[in-house]
Amino acid sequence: MKIFVIGATGMAGSAIVKEAIAKNIDVVANGRNVDKLQALQNEHAAIEIVVKDALALTKADFKGVDVIVDAFATVPEKAYLHVDLATKLIAMFRAETAPRLAFILGAGSLIVGEGKNQHLAVKDIEADASTLAWRVIPQNQLKELNFLRDVDNVDWFGISPSLNFVPGEVATTILYGTDQLLVNTKGDATTTAGTMAVAMVSEILSPQHHQARFTVANG
Repeated sequence: MKIFVIGATGMAGSAIVKEAIAKNIDVVANGRNVDKLQALQNEHAAIEIVVKDALALTKADFKGVDVIVDAFATVPEKAYLHVDLATKLIAMFRAETAPRLAFILGAGSLIVGEGKNQHLAVKDIEADASTLAWRVIPQNQLKELNFLRDVDNVDWFGISPSLNFVPGEVATTILYGTDQLLVNTKGDATTTAGTMAVAMVSEILSPQHHQARFTVANG
């Protein structure tokens, strides 16, 4: 098994690299910062590195890869690149049996509330004035998911964290869901990078979701 992690030096990407190596998966780590990639390689000597902008990757860069993990992150001013990268990857592998495409999506596309009060979490984000500087990111990740949901000839899956996606080790208990925002018994809606990594690698090794999104949170 060989995976290619886009955004491998970021919070989510580096945790996925670590978990994949622990599960004896071959890893190709991609990013733009050569120093950060080399530091990651020093930590995990077995990985290959590809220093390249994600939007400049070509089909040749993915040769021999079983799964591509899109753990791409960007500044709010370029949040639209989440959609651009997803469309690029989908177009590259239309109607092909491999590789499988995995996407880390946002929490804004998850459902909160019940009955007539049900709405997307992004609506609460938009209603909060303090989110103005970064709300464009969950808005574009919602667009990314909406695009993916119309794709039926590529084997893709996505994972959304809960509202608070933060650094940290894997939780003792992991909560799984589909489209509803997950909150633990303490009222906490958090997913650590370690929890996301375990969920991602578990899905890679034992596929359960095809052309679908699911969500995970710390229990």
